[in-house]
Amino acid sequence: MLGLALLGAVHPLLHAAPAMQTRKAVDRATDRALAAIAADPACLLASLSVLAIRNGRPLYQFACGQRSIGANLPANANTLYRIASISKLITTIGVMRMVEAGQLDVDADVSRYLGFTLRNPHFRDRPITLRSLLTHTSSLRDDAGYSWPLATALSAVFAGGGAMWSADVGPGAFFTYCNLGWGVIGTIMERVSGERFDQLMRRLVLAPLGVHGGYNPSALPAADVANIATIYRKQTVDTEVWNSAGPWIAQVDDFTNRAPQPPAGIEAYVAGANATPFSPTGGLRISAAGLGVVMQMLMAGGVFQGTRLLKPETVELMFGRQWTFDGARANGATNNGLFQAWGLGNQQFIDAPGSRLIEGADFDACGHLGDAYGLRSMFLFDRTQKTGFIVLTGGTSSDPDTVKGSHSALAAFEERILAALWERTRHA
Repeated sequence: MLGLALLGAVHPLLHAAPAMQTRKAVDRATDRALAAIAADPACLLASLSVLAIRNGRPLYQFACGQRSIGANLPANANTLYRIASISKLITTIGVMRMVEAGQLDVDADVSRYLGFTLRNPHFRDRPITLRSLLTHTSSLRDDAGYSWPLATALSAVFAGGGAMWSADVGPGAFFTYCNLGWGVIGTIMERVSGERFDQLMRRLVLAPLGVHGGYNPSALPAADVANIATIYRKQTVDTEVWNSAGPWIAQVDDFTNRAPQPPAGIEAYVAGANATPFSPTGGLRISAAGLGVVMQMLMAGGVFQGTRLLKPETVELMFGRQWTFDGARANGATNNGLFQAWGLGNQQFIDAPGSRLIEGADFDACGHLGDAYGLRSMFLFDRTQKTGFIVLTGGTSSDPDTVKGSHSALAAFEERILAALWERTRHA
């Protein structure tokens, strides 16, 4: 009887060891699959950092390649990347916190916040709202640029007129992806709060979640700066000629021999004049692990490990569908099928043939993509399943537009990475 009792007591442990061994074996297989994708000669990746979440919790993490090729420094789980346009989604979280605090109204005329009148000169009777800025339907365009030195007030930039605006469609009528709108959003946030954008986002979002990173690398701790990935591609900086057999060429964030410098004029800058040098549109440096904390918070309705950042109803507002492409009405520019639907500051993916992110998967995704200076990034999750994927690549050897995927608007290597991560979540 004692022998049987003892056997019964250890019986669960006998099952646990093989299960753990199986998980490790699956992880190793996924490691090999991702490393092979990163080393594929068709499109080499300078570095790769990924995180998979299942049932709202981190399941798998992997990094490979070099965060600094010249210094032979490997990428690791906490390497920070300039994540490009995923920054817009994080900026939106800051906006929504200010909405909750009663400082901003998504449907108010933003002129009341900016201190100058912002109007499309071709549609002067139609106000610009935060909702239209957050959904890329403001009628703003990037044709005249979207970043200026701190000494240049945004009011002076807009006084210059027409190239920044659509002459054909007014606010609220048509989707066109626009980075400039996020410079306006960041400037609004500054003027209303009285805080510089990078410091404001640290207070509103990053610090409460305990996440390393920021929109101003010169203000980061030395240990974080030392772990920032240089973004590469095998493309010349000036002539923009790709040579996949040539050397990796640093594009941004090469801090190996020179520390990051603050934007010129920052000492005299008055918050609310021009937030574009901090790049609310694309300048956040953060790791896959840090983005995983943000994703878990959103999956949990605005709370992470007991810290509530957003109310559940605010998360619902943020991810409520605001725009869907309608071919019959021609109500937006889809960028070759990449943009099909939008929430407030987040992209939403139609799980249908031609736009399905993962072939054969039931993955109703929202989030954001990023593409700048060689980096390609993905922040994608299914709010119902609480399954999500974060992918940060530190540069490509080939033009991603020449290695297109087979079933979506993504590049082939991005489809393969998502497929490998999806397979990993099926063996949790």
